[in-house]
Amino acid sequence: MLSRSIPCLWITFCLHLCCFVDGGDAQNAKEVILLDSKAQQTELEWISYPPNGWEEISGLDENYTPIRTYQVCQVMEPNQNNWLRTNWIEKGDAQRIFVELKFTLRDCNSLPGVVGTCKETFNLYYQETDSEVGRSLRENQYVKIDTIAADESFTQGDLGERKMKLNTELRIIGPLSRRGFYLAFQDVGACIALVSVKVYYKKCWSIIENLATFPDTVTGSEFSSLVEVEGMCVSDAEEEADNSPKMHCSAEGEWLVPIGKCICRAGFHQKGDACEPCGRGFYKSSSQDLQCSRCPAHSFNDREGSWRCDCEDGYYRALSDPPSVACTRPPSAPQNLVYNINQTTVSLEWSPPADTGGRNDVTYRVICRRCSWEPEECVPCGPNVGFSPAQSGLVDTYVTIVDLLAHANYTFEVEAVNGVSDLSRTQRLFAAVSIATGQAAPSQVSEVIKEKVQQRSVQLSWQEPQQPNGVITEYEIKYYEKDRIYSTVRSKSTSATVNNLKPSTAYVFQIRAFTEAGYGTYGPRVEITTKEENTATIVSSEQNPVIIIAVVAVAGTIILVFMVFGFIIGRRHCGYSKADQEGDEELYFQCTKTYIDPETYEDPNRAVHQFAKELDASCIKIERVIGAGEFGEVCSGRLKLPGKRDVSVAIKTLKVGYTEKQRRDFLCEASIMGQFDHPNVVHLEGVVTRGKPVMIVIEYMENGSLDAFLRVSITFAPGSVHCINITNLKHDGQFTVIQLVGMLRGIAAGMRYLSDMGYVHRDLAARNILVNSNLVCKVSDFGLSRVIDDDPEAVYTTTGGKIPVRWTAPEAIQYRKFTSASDVWSYGIVMWEVMSYGERPYWDMSNQDVIKAIEEGYRLPAPMDCPPGLHQLMLDCWQKDRAERPKFDQIVGILDKMIRNPNTLKTPVGTCTRPISPLLDQSTPDFTAFRSVGEWLEAIKMERYRDNFTAAGYSSLESVARMSIEDVMRLGITLVGHQKKIMSSIQTTRAQMLHLHGTGVQV
Repeated sequence: MLSRSIPCLWITFCLHLCCFVDGGDAQNAKEVILLDSKAQQTELEWISYPPNGWEEISGLDENYTPIRTYQVCQVMEPNQNNWLRTNWIEKGDAQRIFVELKFTLRDCNSLPGVVGTCKETFNLYYQETDSEVGRSLRENQYVKIDTIAADESFTQGDLGERKMKLNTELRIIGPLSRRGFYLAFQDVGACIALVSVKVYYKKCWSIIENLATFPDTVTGSEFSSLVEVEGMCVSDAEEEADNSPKMHCSAEGEWLVPIGKCICRAGFHQKGDACEPCGRGFYKSSSQDLQCSRCPAHSFNDREGSWRCDCEDGYYRALSDPPSVACTRPPSAPQNLVYNINQTTVSLEWSPPADTGGRNDVTYRVICRRCSWEPEECVPCGPNVGFSPAQSGLVDTYVTIVDLLAHANYTFEVEAVNGVSDLSRTQRLFAAVSIATGQAAPSQVSEVIKEKVQQRSVQLSWQEPQQPNGVITEYEIKYYEKDRIYSTVRSKSTSATVNNLKPSTAYVFQIRAFTEAGYGTYGPRVEITTKEENTATIVSSEQNPVIIIAVVAVAGTIILVFMVFGFIIGRRHCGYSKADQEGDEELYFQCTKTYIDPETYEDPNRAVHQFAKELDASCIKIERVIGAGEFGEVCSGRLKLPGKRDVSVAIKTLKVGYTEKQRRDFLCEASIMGQFDHPNVVHLEGVVTRGKPVMIVIEYMENGSLDAFLRVSITFAPGSVHCINITNLKHDGQFTVIQLVGMLRGIAAGMRYLSDMGYVHRDLAARNILVNSNLVCKVSDFGLSRVIDDDPEAVYTTTGGKIPVRWTAPEAIQYRKFTSASDVWSYGIVMWEVMSYGERPYWDMSNQDVIKAIEEGYRLPAPMDCPPGLHQLMLDCWQKDRAERPKFDQIVGILDKMIRNPNTLKTPVGTCTRPISPLLDQSTPDFTAFRSVGEWLEAIKMERYRDNFTAAGYSSLESVARMSIEDVMRLGITLVGHQKKIMSSIQTTRAQMLHLHGTGVQV
């Protein structure tokens, strides 16, 4: 017993008399203490096994505060195994526990006679349980945390200095899964005093950030883990749309990575970490607003926390008006109402009201009443009376009323209305006029009989109208082929013969009567097909065979002379031509070689070196990647040739790991481009074939592909939420028509050059036209193997490769007959793309639907605001018979004429041997066949906007036919594609109504 009592007494003496020097133990604000032996001044009563091992003693800390400690110092006896276990520690929500130990340990060298038995370490263990397990202690139930060694140990000499530094060790256990745990300390023969044991876990304390409260949060189980915590908005705040507030609690108990936020709801604004209500006379209409605003004009509020202000008496706010708009009132009555009578038609005109009520959405509505000769005996006019352009929702200050009764009294009231007129409870203000009608026009000719039908004539008869309304002086017969311009003949009687018709042709006939009051409306349409022509007539006109033989002989001689001449000039042809060089037209002498197909060379490399210049790779500087091609990347850079200034170039590179076939196909385009030299064809600078990567170097076109460039210009047009500055553009993004025609002229000039060389492009489309900084368009993409990568459905696979269906002529799709005439078809599609600012041809129709529609005669309608002359040229390019399509030389001439004389844009200029008129869009069949606006919308697949048209007062097809693009936008139709589709149908409708109804409907 003596061997172990001396060291123990020595340690006890130290605990009472020595001053421990440590770093302090001020509690971290992020820690939650589960156990702190130093803070407990009563006995700890931990379990010690065996009982004569660890001893609990009292001591004083550096502040002379009593503390409870444990010590053990059985260094004289071998094979020590002394255990000390704490009481059960409940962990709460913690998964990761920190254990801080403070202890002193004596150096074994300062104890004589203990060699082999003295240790300078002890072991730390833990055991997880869901509840207390009693006072028994089983070593095999404990998990070892670590072996604890002292950084500094003390000796006998330290006692004389009365100063020792405590050892502090920190260990982490976890993740823990049960409700609590025990700590255990194992001594294996050390002289040690356990001064302090502190057990804690870390948490992030609750805070308010971005107007969201984040609660106390326990840290994660791993050192690198972040616990995501959703915040709760403070009072009178709400989460920002799709951006709920979140923060992350780090393992060190710190809040990190704030995401999202809360914002003060309508009627409240932020002040510090809280939301305060707006004061009286102020409002905040949306949570997106930062501050409260003063009530707008003619409005007020007398309460706090208001999201809007109430209107003063006599002032109103429309349902569509935002709270920030001033309250307004109905307009005053229209001024200066005047009228004009023409038999049973009345025209009214007036001036705008003196007071618009503070609004700019003033429209007009007309109330019609038919009155007897007695005063104040009036009834509504009824549905038989027509109003042009409309009875209500009028923007212009005029209206025409038709189909009134003859010799009747009418009263017309014109009221100015705005967005708050229907909310007003005051008396209506209007201008009124009373009118007596005169003689009426005759009614319709309802029954038409075909008396006799011949090859070139049709004899008709009919009955007099049921209501002639006077003496009928003549009848007018209108007749036309389907979808053609009509002709008329007149007859004094109720029968007529129409001559000079075509055999085997269907004609439509309509008849109307004429009196002193004017023409009535046309009667119903009657369709009659003329008889077939007798073939004997054709035989009788047979020409003299001698003349035919002579003509053939002369033609053969001429052909032979041209063949010999072609051989002499060595496959070259020369002549004067015009070209458009960056907007300036100049005359130059053109001597064009015939195009040579690189595939005819046995060695493709020979074709490349013959037509393309080999460049030194050191002369090329690649600056950045601007895209990806079929064979590799496309870059922009600079080319500096010796003795020349450096120029901007585009560089196509061949990707690494290419096959020989890929290399041959890649350089094939250079073999083609090297043969061309024209200001509207992309210029080849040269190739790099003797180094890596293999490169094709062409001139740099700053504005990229034409289709993308056009879409950018329309995207950033007026009314767009974006802003861009494009050089040479008019009206902040919109081109003028002449600018667009100039672009088309450049493309046609380039294609004329290629066609003259005998080259067929086969993939002419806006995506393959490049635009430079001066808006000069140049033809590009001369690869023989083309893959269209803008849309997987943009190609139609047939034997021999892929075809871009929407741009390809029908004979090329069906028979793979590619000629300059098929390129002309594609050019017509390019014209449509340009005038529609990059719209997708045929919209969302499938390829099979496009093929079928073209075969059935369908052609694209004119884009919005496209001049008739340009659309007629498109239709000429889309002739089914390729022989009837214009040549590129003719197209250039027509476009030159349009540029020199813009008035020709309004008049179709045909190039074909027979006239052609625009075929109607399949989505807009015969407009007169529809009985309502709803049926028309269903036919063009726009029935989703039925309620929009109804709410705006467009109840008749005639009123729809007079709509403008501004009217369509006012209906709330915001999608550009839908706007264009509806306007295209309306434009076609106008043409139908003018064509089929003559002057009966004003458009």
